[in-house]
Amino acid sequence: MSLHPTLVGLLRAAREAGRQPFAACTPGQARESFAASCAALGAGPEVGAVRDLEIPTRGGAVRGRLIRPALEPSTPAAGLIVYVHGGGWVVGTLDDYGAIARALAARTGCALLMVDYRLAPEHPFPAGLEDVEDAISWVAAHRGDFIAPGRPLVVAGDSAGGNLATAALAAGRAAGWAGDVALQVLFYPVADCDMDTPSYGLPDDALFLTRADMVWFFRHYAPEASWADPRISPLRASDLSGLPPAWIGTAEYDVLRDEAEAYARRLTEAGVEVRLRHYDRMGHGFVRMMNHVEEADAAFDDVARAIAACGVDGTGETA
Repeated sequence: MSLHPTLVGLLRAAREAGRQPFAACTPGQARESFAASCAALGAGPEVGAVRDLEIPTRGGAVRGRLIRPALEPSTPAAGLIVYVHGGGWVVGTLDDYGAIARALAARTGCALLMVDYRLAPEHPFPAGLEDVEDAISWVAAHRGDFIAPGRPLVVAGDSAGGNLATAALAAGRAAGWAGDVALQVLFYPVADCDMDTPSYGLPDDALFLTRADMVWFFRHYAPEASWADPRISPLRASDLSGLPPAWIGTAEYDVLRDEAEAYARRLTEAGVEVRLRHYDRMGHGFVRMMNHVEEADAAFDDVARAIAACGVDGTGETA
C-alpha cells in the first residue's frame, strides 16, 4: 500500500519548510527541529492533573512527570504506565512527548509517569538505559504511592524509548523486579543494529526516519563496537524468556519495521505472550500524529484493550 496521504502531506510540508534530516544536524539543531515538529502536531487531550517529581537513580535524580487521567474522585486509575519517550537516544523531552503521554493516560484510564532520562551524546550508553532501569525499579518498589493494590504496572516506550524500555526489563528480569510488570508496550522499537533488512531499503522520500538518520543516532549513542550488545540490540539477546507479555506496534513505512517484527517473533519463540499489530500506510512516529490520522487513535485503543486484558499484575492480584 502507498503511504497515507496525510503523512505524505506532512512530509512535504516539513521539506518545504526547510526541515533538515537528523543526519544533517548537530544534536542541538536536531533537538530544536524535533521540538518544533512536535509542537506543530498539536496538543494531547485534557487530563486530570500533571505534576513533576524526582526519581532517584544511580547517576543522581532524574525528572519524572506524573499524569493523572480525568476520572471521578471515587474512580481509581486503571493502572500505572511508566513511559519512556523516543528520539534516537539523542532528542526528545517530556514536553515534546506530552501529547502522546496525555493520550495514553486518557485512553487507558491509567496514571502515567514519564521518565526524563539522560540523552546522548552528552550522556552516552549506558547512562540513559541505567536511568530507565532505575526508574522502573523504583516505581515497582513504590507502586502503592501511585495506584491502588492489584492495578497493573505497564512499561511503554516508542522507538528508542521502546528499546530502552525492553532492555531495562531484561535487566529487571535478572534483578527480580521485571515480574512486577504486567505488560510492555513497544511502539516501533529499535531492536537491532542491522541496517541491511528489507525495510531499511524503503525509499527515503516516503520516510520520516531514514537509514542515514539511524546511523547518526547510533553513532551518537555508543561506539560502533558496542552496537551489537543486547542492551542496545535486544534482538541479539541469547535468552528472551521470562520477560513481561508484550504489545508491539509496527508501521509499514518504517526502517525499523522488520527488526521490531523479528523481535516479536523471538519473544514468542521464548514463550513470551505477544500481540503484534502492524499498521499499513503508516510511517515511523505515527502515533505522535494522533490529531491527524485515525490509525493513531486505533493504536491507542488497541493498547487500552491490551492493558484492560492484563487481568493480573505482577504480584498475582486480580486487577
